[in-house]
Amino acid sequence: MNAPANLPKILVIDSNVYFAKRLGDALTQQGFEVVPSTQATYALTMLEWNAPAAIVCATNLREMGAYEMAPILRADPKTSSIPLIAVGNGGAQALLEAYRAGCDDYVDRRLPPADIAAHVRSFLVSRQDGFQPTQMLSTAETALSGNLSHLDLPGVMQMLGQAHQTGALHINAGDIDGIIFFEGGEIFHAECGLYFGDEAVTQIVKTCQSATAGVYKFVYGATAAQRTVLRSATDLLIDAMREFDEDQREAEESRVETDHAEKESL
Repeated sequence: MNAPANLPKILVIDSNVYFAKRLGDALTQQGFEVVPSTQATYALTMLEWNAPAAIVCATNLREMGAYEMAPILRADPKTSSIPLIAVGNGGAQALLEAYRAGCDDYVDRRLPPADIAAHVRSFLVSRQDGFQPTQMLSTAETALSGNLSHLDLPGVMQMLGQAHQTGALHINAGDIDGIIFFEGGEIFHAECGLYFGDEAVTQIVKTCQSATAGVYKFVYGATAAQRTVLRSATDLLIDAMREFDEDQREAEESRVETDHAEKESL
């Protein structure tokens, strides 16, 4: 699949030459021109005269990784609009850590290079002005859809927000069958079982964190009759992650107490 004409160049910054080569080949298959670099500090000097459509940067570089690079990019008007996608081995909190640092997205480097390249392309296409679903999907499809893992839902929500999309995000994972409406990129309304509004968003994200599988579908243009979500997506994601961590700790403490009680009864 060829990339759109205004998304030609990707700057890949990674000290692992083998990984960078495999990812570069996968990005080339997606239609991008790839510019590799092993050092972020050197790559920064190229941006003014050779600005890429996006930067894909590792988080574990010795001198400067994606998290350290983000504030430098954002502080310069000439580079502030260049999307920065962090690539790392982090867990469930890595995506939010990337957002807080100023990165635009996060992807797990343990994924196959083809999946990372497809994720990069989907992210960039979604940012284009005037983007229509048919630019990324086959003509037989009418909605953006895909599989969920424990990292993907916050990424999908962030992508829709940054692209200022309007529509309904349907999520089915574990026991959750929920829907989140976006208006111009802002979360407008959410439903999940008996939950509505902010609570529904939190419940959906928490459940997807613990679910081993799930699917999502975004139907472009769908609208809700009333607004029930008043807080920002970032605040809701942070709350959901905190509650998820607390639930995990409580479950672990309960398990330890049960094991201890069983051993004493023997």
